[in-house]
Amino acid sequence: MIDRRALLGGLALAPLARPAFAQAWPSRPIRLVVGFPPGGTTDVAARVLVEPLSRRLGQNVVVENRPGGSGGNVGADVVAKADPDGYTLLMQTVSSGAINHGLYGARMPHKPEDLAAIALVVRVPNAIFVTNALPVRTLQELVDYVKARPGRLNIGSSGVGTSLHMTGELLKQAAGIDLTHVPFRGAGPMLQEVIAGRIEVAVDNLPSVIGHLREGRLRPLAMTTKTRTPALPEVPTTAEAGFPAVEATAWFGVCAPARTPRPVIDRVAQEVNACLADEAVWQKLADLGGMKPDLTPNGLSTPETFQAFITAEIAKWGEVVRRGNITVD
Repeated sequence: MIDRRALLGGLALAPLARPAFAQAWPSRPIRLVVGFPPGGTTDVAARVLVEPLSRRLGQNVVVENRPGGSGGNVGADVVAKADPDGYTLLMQTVSSGAINHGLYGARMPHKPEDLAAIALVVRVPNAIFVTNALPVRTLQELVDYVKARPGRLNIGSSGVGTSLHMTGELLKQAAGIDLTHVPFRGAGPMLQEVIAGRIEVAVDNLPSVIGHLREGRLRPLAMTTKTRTPALPEVPTTAEAGFPAVEATAWFGVCAPARTPRPVIDRVAQEVNACLADEAVWQKLADLGGMKPDLTPNGLSTPETFQAFITAEIAKWGEVVRRGNITVD
């Protein structure tokens, strides 16, 4: 027979278990998994965050690079399948967090609900640019030029299914133009070909291409953001250029395995936001062309607003994949 008093006593104590867990956490180092090699934008953003976050949590937060798969899938899957104890976090990206769910569908190694959103850290503009040999100086001029030469111009990206590829597809769909996609193994090789004039049009994350744009080796036409970036204030947005539907940013945020205790989620969110509120920390991200999360009135995010953002991004990019009939091997 069940002891009713013991059962009621256990139920009464249950709500105290999660705060007790949070109070003891963290008692050892935390790993922040990055699904890409060192040196890329995801890795750089993670390393900007871990130093101040370590100080605030009182434990070392260590970047662990787990590249592999496409668009960070391996690293994201490592975290999705990790123990939900608060000691394994993910630097989530637009690729593994949104685009890949539309591209791979049932072949994705995990589902969106296998990860819990914590905080959006930074958004990075994408730039649409052309080789200097192309006789266009605005996005509308490019659209008109391509419409007069359907299928004859190339648009480069850092690989099939990347956010850069998807941004190019968004442009093609919104403008009704026919550009031939040419994927490369990374932004570096792509940029070399555009500078040489062998690829006429391209899209890249601003941190990778900003030096070439500032020094005149490539010609920027538009930024795929709602507002102009202070890093290149003279370059108009796609909305200003007449194509408001072409809005896309690379984004980076912290997630945890699903079922991570809510007090831990809240603590990490609080400390990440405190790091971003530090002007010295934010300036390092701004130097990359970074923009504030802006998911709440104070310019930051909450677990709920970040989760809603991810859900909207999955739907948005899933539609781009469907309309473009984009597949991957």
